[in-house]
Amino acid sequence: MSTPSTVDRAFETALYDTADDALDTAASLLAADPAADPELARRGEEFVATAWRRGWQPADLVRIVRRELDDAHVRLVAALVRAQAPHDRARGPRWAAQLDDLPDADATAPPRTDRFSHATAVLELYRLLLRLPGLEPLEAGAAGAAPGRDRENRPESRALARIRALLAKAEATGYPEEAEALSAKAQELMARHSVDEALLAAQAQGSGTSPDMPGACRIGVEPPYEQAKAVLLDAVADANHCRAVWNEPFGFSTVVGFEADLEAVELLYTSLLVQAEAAMTKAEAGQRAGGRKRTKTFRQSFLAAYAHRAGTRLRAAAEAATAAATTGAADANLLPVLASREVAVTDRVERMFPQTTTTRLRGAADPAGWTEGTRAADAARVGHHRPLKRS
Repeated sequence: MSTPSTVDRAFETALYDTADDALDTAASLLAADPAADPELARRGEEFVATAWRRGWQPADLVRIVRRELDDAHVRLVAALVRAQAPHDRARGPRWAAQLDDLPDADATAPPRTDRFSHATAVLELYRLLLRLPGLEPLEAGAAGAAPGRDRENRPESRALARIRALLAKAEATGYPEEAEALSAKAQELMARHSVDEALLAAQAQGSGTSPDMPGACRIGVEPPYEQAKAVLLDAVADANHCRAVWNEPFGFSTVVGFEADLEAVELLYTSLLVQAEAAMTKAEAGQRAGGRKRTKTFRQSFLAAYAHRAGTRLRAAAEAATAAATTGAADANLLPVLASREVAVTDRVERMFPQTTTTRLRGAADPAGWTEGTRAADAARVGHHRPLKRS
């Protein structure tokens, strides 16, 4: 007999028992009953919908499946997310972008051809989905705009287009000094754009529109050297009026801020990672030419120094641009507006993460790596950086 009973028996056997023989038994049940396939897929879509209710998003599911399982499972979870999406409510452009970024079938390992292997992979995936804990929900004000302002559906501003162009040039150049200058210029434009958006929000609120509220997004922090990368993301967030809280077990940081600032953080962090890795490759080539082997400690130290120095430089660029904008601002309420937005971001972080811990960077003990990383970001002295927040 087929239908839900086969799936129920398989789930009772395998999903709540982690033993290999339980998994094999359940996979055999499913493999022997092709008529159970539609129900098995429907249950998978239910697991996905449950993950959304627990605060997960499409990119989060792909990330955790890739970390814990393998390419075949990534293919399966991407297919489930796509199948569930038409039955889901509208969740905004950032969510839609994550659906668009789901791995293509051709980009992952080919499916397991025999029914037993396929059923095994499905059950392994469902075991993981079943055990996912709840995450901090992002959707309360997650669009970063008040209802009715429809910010995220507006065309990209000229400022963001210029910022993208500057960062693309920074990534393409082979000269670290030019990359640093272009990134600093992009940061200045981001700061000015943030001020412009704050003024627009204040003016809209003054005309009776609901107040702009801070939102949140998750940005993947992928291995290797994820701690140094989390420090870099924290520095970028701090320079752009946002706050980042790192979740090491699940491989992401949650960034809280207003929408224009969140966009800036996503753009700049992604670009700086590309630049840092290119600079590190060049520095390693110099080390090898001098007779020194590549080491994990060198790379960790390089990225840590790069993150610290880049953060110092970005904050300086942002502060200078903001000071220039506020000095010449015709609106006398600009400073109070900026201060109130900072308070709103801090309040949202404290409500989302009432308990956080700090951690110190590990493994950054290679002097050559630190020196080269600092030089790659800027030849100036590295300033003190605040500890990294973790959830």
